[in-house]
Amino acid sequence: MTAAGTPDETTTVPLGPGPVDAAVETIHREMTAFARRARASAGRMHPQLSLVSYTLLGHLEERDGRRATDLAAHYALDKSTVSRQVSALQRAGLVERRVDPDDHRVQVLHLTEAGRHILGEVTESRRAAFRERLAGWPAEDLLRFAAYLERYNAWPGGAPGEEGDGAAPRDTYG
Repeated sequence: MTAAGTPDETTTVPLGPGPVDAAVETIHREMTAFARRARASAGRMHPQLSLVSYTLLGHLEERDGRRATDLAAHYALDKSTVSRQVSALQRAGLVERRVDPDDHRVQVLHLTEAGRHILGEVTESRRAAFRERLAGWPAEDLLRFAAYLERYNAWPGGAPGEEGDGAAPRDTYG
């Protein structure tokens, strides 16, 4: 335990009955509330972008393009779900398909300039909302919270078919 009374990276707490079960239930409840709040706020950030669309655009920007099947695997989404999302993003002019120069049978999704612009606007709105919500937190708490989230999401037992980059799906909790 650290001086602040929170576990450090070397402390492991065995799961079992009692306070640990209560803590796990609290974590689940709070992460579910977080996910619901994120989905609800997505429409307020930009009417064209659902939380899934925003997440997909962000991933395409981070990776400088991806195949739809890669997106489905990374986020543990059904291929038909990704296909519908990508089709909507294409119709909105936010993504485009390009032939993969290494394999002409494959199409890679890339952001358009309009996609980059909208993603930038929404990202800044989200950052402002997080800054406002976290304004009173000490820097040490923010750093610890960020590290805990990264550690949680880096769990190697992620979704089947997930890319081997250690990143768990951003919008799932389990």
